[in-house]
Amino acid sequence: IFLKELENCIENPELLARCFLKRECQRKLDHKLSLDAYLLKPVQRITKYQLLLKEMLKCSKNSEGTAELEEALATVLDIIKSANDSMHQIAITGYEGDVNELGKLLMQGSFNVWTDHKKGHNKVKDLARFKPMQRHLFLYTKMLLFCKKREENTDGHEKTASYSFKNSLKMSTVGITENVKGDNKKFEIWYNGREEVYIIQVTTVLYF
Repeated sequence: IFLKELENCIENPELLARCFLKRECQRKLDHKLSLDAYLLKPVQRITKYQLLLKEMLKCSKNSEGTAELEEALATVLDIIKSANDSMHQIAITGYEGDVNELGKLLMQGSFNVWTDHKKGHNKVKDLARFKPMQRHLFLYTKMLLFCKKREENTDGHEKTASYSFKNSLKMSTVGITENVKGDNKKFEIWYNGREEVYIIQVTTVLYF
């Protein structure tokens, strides 16, 4: 492999020094594989790339190449978000439609949810007295999905999450009230002239 790298410098001898420096860094780190080999690992390694880029940015502030490093970090973070969102979406069960037709996934995360139905037997006068439901919400441009998170142990004793579909609201038909009763952790979603009201409280980090 090293010989091939040297041969590539025949037409550009000025790159020869870089070739030896790269090999010396690899030797000091006691890495058996070249940097290219590590970059070809599965997508799970992408999370480590962001740490590497962040450390490189700390050491190269206001220097040549900083803009490219910042752009690379932004790209990696976007890839991580897309991969994370995809893993959650494919775990949705019981939804009869196609999530790919719901538009862009804007946000997903776990919430406490209280419901108030003006029609039927489940009208709630004071939601604070009732225990909230734990729901994982997926907010798309066209639809809001309410799911219940379930965790199961796999053969490797690792828990895998799935999201059982419970309800959905078309975003074109809902209204939103921010900061319910002065609580900046709660917001209100109402539907069909407030016949259905959902008070939602943030419980975890949201993924935008």
